[in-house]
Amino acid sequence: MAEGVGAWRAYRAACPNCGGTVEFRSAASASAVCSFCRSTLVREGDALRRIGESAELFDDHSPLQLGASGVFQGEAFTLLGRLQLAYADGRWNEWHALFANGRSGWLSEDNGAYVFAFEAPLKDRVPQAATLFPGQRAQIEGLAWDVASVTSATVQAAQGELPWPPTLAGSFLIADLRNSRNEVGTLDYSDPAQPRWSVGRGVRLADLALRGLRDGPSEKTLAGRSIECPSCGASLEIRLDSTQSVTCGQCKAVVDVSQGVGADLAHFAQNAVTEPQIPLGSVGTLQLGAPKSLPWQVVGYLERCDLPAPGDGDEQTFWREYLLFHPTEGFVFLVDSEDGWSWAKPLTGVPVVQGDTAAWAGARYQQRWAYRAKTVHVLGEFYWRIRREELVQVTDYDGEGANRHKRLGREQTAGPDGNGEVTWSAGEVLDAQVIAKAFGLDPQRSTALQRDAAPVAGGKGGLGCAGVLILLVLLLFVVLLISRCSADNCDQIRSTFGPASLEYQQCLNNRSRSSSSGGSFGGFSSGGGGHK
Repeated sequence: MAEGVGAWRAYRAACPNCGGTVEFRSAASASAVCSFCRSTLVREGDALRRIGESAELFDDHSPLQLGASGVFQGEAFTLLGRLQLAYADGRWNEWHALFANGRSGWLSEDNGAYVFAFEAPLKDRVPQAATLFPGQRAQIEGLAWDVASVTSATVQAAQGELPWPPTLAGSFLIADLRNSRNEVGTLDYSDPAQPRWSVGRGVRLADLALRGLRDGPSEKTLAGRSIECPSCGASLEIRLDSTQSVTCGQCKAVVDVSQGVGADLAHFAQNAVTEPQIPLGSVGTLQLGAPKSLPWQVVGYLERCDLPAPGDGDEQTFWREYLLFHPTEGFVFLVDSEDGWSWAKPLTGVPVVQGDTAAWAGARYQQRWAYRAKTVHVLGEFYWRIRREELVQVTDYDGEGANRHKRLGREQTAGPDGNGEVTWSAGEVLDAQVIAKAFGLDPQRSTALQRDAAPVAGGKGGLGCAGVLILLVLLLFVVLLISRCSADNCDQIRSTFGPASLEYQQCLNNRSRSSSSGGSFGGFSSGGGGHK
């Protein structure tokens, strides 16, 4: 029976497996999943045919749910269906959105953020999936795209109403592409003979005027289950819906929860981790690229280092990154390096790169550093799967001229299957005093941040005589501190940089070895993580 409901047309029929009522709200929908028995049903005229059974959904506590509604580009939509897909590093959701004008779209997760995409016809032939790799330039429908990742995925579960029957058996490839217009393109090879092509843009959930969301999206646990650390048995509390890796608060082991909570959780131990200057759980009000200042919570902390190239000696540079979270804005990184403080947010598009220069959002950037790096220590929760000793190729760019306060970064990982992923991020430098005030740090911690109160801008502008003099004074100060460190006295470094700083820890190490070492520069990270 079909009936009209305003602009909607609903079709109801009995599930051929359990007899429960299955409803189609879009005349174009070809498939639905019975909410009672999870049978996957194909619509054939006035009848339904069962083609299989969908697995139980992994309860990731996404803030979205079926029935939630909102507005995108002036058109109202409702979330009617959901695909939950799995890949080597975890899971992600694709939400089927039906608009009041009958158009279908997909609201999908992307590196801790969201993308709204729509299917587009393919007039030209597209590359075969096996020929694509991250970092490659591809021509799709007359436009140049950069391949960000090529992922082998499976449909983990399905829910609600879908525009086509989901692929319930076997794996298939999905290629994620980006372009300089800040668009995300997806090639779905679930049917290799007829790939599906969709194009979308990143969206802020706050801009979608969403109603009917799940309550309390900022504090979640995995289906309310008690999770024990597989290393020491301590209780693991997981708060974020997108968490793929979490650090045990007791033994500091890194636990992989990307494949769900089972009897045997993959994990690895790490050496003692220095406590961050900004404690986990702290909340600071900062703007960080959003239209207004918002409360950001520290949910993760990383210590990273560069890997010197052959011939560069053993000198290494360490820096720190804080993963910040906001329920509707997603994730941002605070980066604490020798050059000062900055923030970085993953991009959905890609800059235009020509030689050593890059252009993004009307600003020009000059390449400053290109190097390999790895993560040394982690604390807290992360929306990507952290692997031991995983290497990443990093390229850092500084803004030019009036945009010299801006920063741009590119990272490429190898991945477990050799494919990996390319991610870009953009951000700006920050004054340490702003950070200390935002997080309400006590005087001792605030003093430790002040070493970067006036970050040095890179680019072609140069430092000038005053800048050179300041650097010379700072260099002399560091040399004196190192010499005092060698003389078995690290108290001054401890009081200046803080007891949890890598500078103080290096001083202690140098004292034990009766030698000294130092870094040359800091990194600007685009974070890690996986889209799809």
